[in-house]
Amino acid sequence: MATSRARRIAKELQDIEKDSETTEIRVRAASGGSNLMHLKGTFPGPPDTPYAGGLYTIDIQIPDTYPFKPPAMKFDTKTWHPNVSSQTGAICLDTLSSGWSPVNTIKTALLSLRLLLICPNPQDPQDAQVARQMNEEPEFFKVVAHDWAVRYAGAPRTLPPPSEYKTENKAAKTEDDPAQYRGYNKNLVKRFTDMGFDVNNVVNAFIRVGIERNDGRDYELEEAYIGDVTACLFGEP
Repeated sequence: MATSRARRIAKELQDIEKDSETTEIRVRAASGGSNLMHLKGTFPGPPDTPYAGGLYTIDIQIPDTYPFKPPAMKFDTKTWHPNVSSQTGAICLDTLSSGWSPVNTIKTALLSLRLLLICPNPQDPQDAQVARQMNEEPEFFKVVAHDWAVRYAGAPRTLPPPSEYKTENKAAKTEDDPAQYRGYNKNLVKRFTDMGFDVNNVVNAFIRVGIERNDGRDYELEEAYIGDVTACLFGEP
């Protein structure tokens, strides 16, 4: 005899199939058989995002306590996103943890994941490296996210690959372009770029640490500030 949990999941899958033309979400048993405790969900990358045109697969494990506890979901498709681990596909999303309610369903969870691709939250990251890039180099983040969508999700390429973007960006913004210093004195920045750091990363570190611009004049930073900037550049919290 089917359990109430199994009956509910079967009903949810019927509803997903019924609405698939509208939601573009599809779910099937992971093994292709009748085991409804391990599922695979898919949805297309949202338009007007770096993920557009790709197809994303989600691994779904149904716990014994479902629907009182959320399904365990992770991205099977490698995804460059601050709330998705670039290594494991693990997801940081309230809907799948503390924000879960028994009224939620597999479909609403997958819709929340698709919305996450539209509205990433780098302030509450699963992948700190991606979040840092999104905060510091938002345009380059889009290029890398799209490149992963092309490589792993089958999206058509509409942006240059990262290597070409970097080459073009460096050509467009030379070392002597004053705009890249964003109000800081060039020599102040140069003390850190001489250590091998990128100008943009140094300026972003100055802003995060709270270094004064001093009306564009050069000055000596206190040792504590130098340590804070250096830690920031090395990715320390």
